[in-house]
Amino acid sequence: MGVGPVGTVMRAVFLDRDGVINRAVVEEGKPYPPASLDEMELNEGVREGLRALHEQGYKLLVVTNQPDVARGTQTREAIEAMHEWLAGELPLDDFFVCYHDSGDGCRCRKPKPGLLEQGAEKYGVDLKSSYMIGDRWRDIDAGTEAGCRTVWIDYGYRERGPAAPPDARVDSLRHAVEWILSQGAKTSE
Repeated sequence: MGVGPVGTVMRAVFLDRDGVINRAVVEEGKPYPPASLDEMELNEGVREGLRALHEQGYKLLVVTNQPDVARGTQTREAIEAMHEWLAGELPLDDFFVCYHDSGDGCRCRKPKPGLLEQGAEKYGVDLKSSYMIGDRWRDIDAGTEAGCRTVWIDYGYRERGPAAPPDARVDSLRHAVEWILSQGAKTSE
């Protein structure tokens, strides 16, 4: 278990990128990542929400599948430019990216928990004291498998839901943050 300053448990909020931090491009009910930095637009309330979590001592770790790199329709440099911009705009601690496609058999592609495990190992995070916020079933399933509490931002995409029910189901990052912060208040009472 990760221990932070003054013997506190090191906690994180793992965040999916597209649809959670920035607006996803939705076509025919399915979400897609922005094609370029020019298309990247922060979701409403992201700055304030992430600042509130950061002030409560959470590590903010982005965990994102970016299979378009493996598919040859996106470059790694374009993804890294987007992440550099996000890091300059928001109090994010790190990015963990899977560039593989579904058939590659890697452990890092969500719904597998590899990206969360990498973040936990790098920062000494206790997964059971941490949260995963996502807008797709893959995010919630990865968080569940990693042992995190999960928060599903349900936009009503035309795809299946998570295999196991999330700990909370909300309609925005702002409500996800409010729920997480309310959980911290309950544990300290």
